[in-house]
Amino acid sequence: MAGQQFQYDDSGNTFFYFLTSFVGLIVIPATYYLWPRDQNAEQIRLKNIRKVYGSCMWYRLRLSKPQPNIIPTVKKIVLLAGWALFLFLAYKVSKTDREYQEYNPYEVLNLDPGATVAEIKKQYRLLSLKFHPDKGGDEVMFMRIAKAYAALTDEESRKNWEEFGNPDGPQATSFGIALPAWIVDQKNSILVLLVYGLAFMVILPVVVGSWWYRSIRYSGDQILIRTTQIYTYFVYKTRNMDMKRLLMVLAGASEFDPQYNKDATSRPTDNVQIPQLIREIGSINLKKNEPPLTCPYSLKARVLLLSHLARMKIPETLEEDQQFMLKKCPALLQEMVNVICQLIIMARSREEREFRAPTLASLENCMKLSQMAVQGLQQFKSPLLQLPHIEEDNLRRVSNHKKYKIKTIQDLVSLKESDRHSLLHFLEDEKYEEVMAVLGSFPYVTMDIKSQVLDDEDSNNITVGSLVTVLVKLTRQTMAEVFEKEQSICAAEEQPAEDGTEANKNRTKGGWQQKSKGPKKTAKSKKKKPLKKKPTPVPLPQSKQQKQKQANGVVGNEAAVKEDEEEVSDKGSDSEEEETNRDSQSEKDDGSDRDSDREQDEKQNKDDEAEWQELQQSIQRKERALLETKSKITHPVFSLYFPEEKQEWWWLYIADRKEQTLISMPYHVCTLKDTEEVELKFPAPGKPGNYQYTVFLRSDSYMGLDQIKPLKLEVHEAKPVPENHPQWDTAIEGDDDQEDSEGFEDSFEEEEEEEDDDD
Repeated sequence: MAGQQFQYDDSGNTFFYFLTSFVGLIVIPATYYLWPRDQNAEQIRLKNIRKVYGSCMWYRLRLSKPQPNIIPTVKKIVLLAGWALFLFLAYKVSKTDREYQEYNPYEVLNLDPGATVAEIKKQYRLLSLKFHPDKGGDEVMFMRIAKAYAALTDEESRKNWEEFGNPDGPQATSFGIALPAWIVDQKNSILVLLVYGLAFMVILPVVVGSWWYRSIRYSGDQILIRTTQIYTYFVYKTRNMDMKRLLMVLAGASEFDPQYNKDATSRPTDNVQIPQLIREIGSINLKKNEPPLTCPYSLKARVLLLSHLARMKIPETLEEDQQFMLKKCPALLQEMVNVICQLIIMARSREEREFRAPTLASLENCMKLSQMAVQGLQQFKSPLLQLPHIEEDNLRRVSNHKKYKIKTIQDLVSLKESDRHSLLHFLEDEKYEEVMAVLGSFPYVTMDIKSQVLDDEDSNNITVGSLVTVLVKLTRQTMAEVFEKEQSICAAEEQPAEDGTEANKNRTKGGWQQKSKGPKKTAKSKKKKPLKKKPTPVPLPQSKQQKQKQANGVVGNEAAVKEDEEEVSDKGSDSEEEETNRDSQSEKDDGSDRDSDREQDEKQNKDDEAEWQELQQSIQRKERALLETKSKITHPVFSLYFPEEKQEWWWLYIADRKEQTLISMPYHVCTLKDTEEVELKFPAPGKPGNYQYTVFLRSDSYMGLDQIKPLKLEVHEAKPVPENHPQWDTAIEGDDDQEDSEGFEDSFEEEEEEEDDDD
């Protein structure tokens, strides 16, 4: 019987197949993900944005860093070596001979398939004379020839070959192991065991353990779990956090503690330099003992952050620590926003009065602090200080100008070019051009808002307890694009207005002249015409008067009869006209009713189609959000004192400003390049009425560019639940038919009984 046989690859050919596949699976993905980017492309990008971002700290730091880097070169060398090994193995595999071939006796005897027995015997004699061992031939080849001859002439051997592919019958199934035989050789057993033990008992546990230890310390956003716990405790403890308290809590992150983060450093010189900065700042409370907010690392981080917001000069030894701390601030503030939102959700889900949710002011202060940290400005400083070459001294000339009084960036951009140039006359031409380039690159985002209730028959009708979906379409433009369009529109409107003033004057003059002629004509028309006197009748004698009366009476009677006939005919014609008018009016009413019904049906169909399209669009947006992974690289932020290139990101949320409550959780918009659609969902209020909310769009990088738009909701009573519905009827047509058949059978049986009684 056939069995199984395992054997190692003595020749090494199978091992090359395995090794080629293994190296290819590593080299191809590693090249795609680890091949370093072209440094020339980065240099070209930096060169193109130099006009706008040349004065930023992150731009100067990137240019000042030493360009030659060993890591990209090492990556290239390793990947090229891997590809060289892969190509060598592929070449080696292509040159190996095939060992496993299907046995064919016709090929062994050099005959065509279907040869006769005489031809087989004749060919066998010729080959045996040539390869017989007694005549100096090859013994192995002679054995193959004899085996092939037996397979084609002997009936049993031929049957085995046709069924099993071998004249000797079923053979043992052989499995080749793609490892060389020297691995299981007894001489190399100790070395192989040492390698296996080192790989699977030392290296693998160390790698997995280090990865696991690091992963359990960090969250999905690469924030230490301990930092999240610290933020949760102090946000819950302080329900309403002002800016000072928020700075203290932010500086207490474990990312700044050398015990938990190796990148954070503490120097002996900190004991001298940090107290000097505290005295210069002068607004730090050191009396409270509230660890970890009062620990040395937290105090150092707070002092460095306050000095950054005040734009103070610090010693060079602390500049690196300050840059490290500032790079961590946006991610930490985003984590604090998440913590506040989670506590608000927990407070709404619980009915306990002791659990108090953080206020809306705490959430908005976190967002404002992110803007302050990126721009290096204090809370109540002017947004114009974000621009280059505008300092505190120059700001007074701009903001306190008698004519313009510029307070925001939008006010400065909306000025005409001549007025803006005269306002910034203290700047040189090069500096003025740089300011204008930076000012034109600032973002201007518009919001289009639409509220609806998805998955409902009437999506525009918001009822109590329904899930409201607010679709916000964000459109980003630069300040230069927006105000250039506005100025061009204004200029186009002013020109026809100036041309039309003279024509309007002439028209008004003509009108006044016509009005002056009017009264004259009316005066002429008002002249009274002389009335014509009627002739007085001459008196007649009595006899003539009587005859005249009789004649008048006859004539009067005839005239009266004629008048009556005319009145009857007139009445008949009037009644006929009224009937025809009524018929035509009824026909018109019927036609108008039909037209109105058609219009209503068309409107309803259009509304249904629009609702269906909106539903499909919302489903498509959800599918795109799940499948597509958009890049978070949007637009670089202009920041004079931030040490790292940051992208423009935004927060979008809905709040009730009157009640100071958060309606929908903030959505972090990280993919806004040109346009972006965001869905904000929240439950409708529990009582019917009119509600006024506000949609906020806040930047995490710029000050003074936030957008606010009102949102009005009209909440109606929920529709009553129907008690009876056609779909709820339990009666089935089959049951009705069965009942009818039963009634028919009963009546038939009664008729038969009556006939029997009659008999």
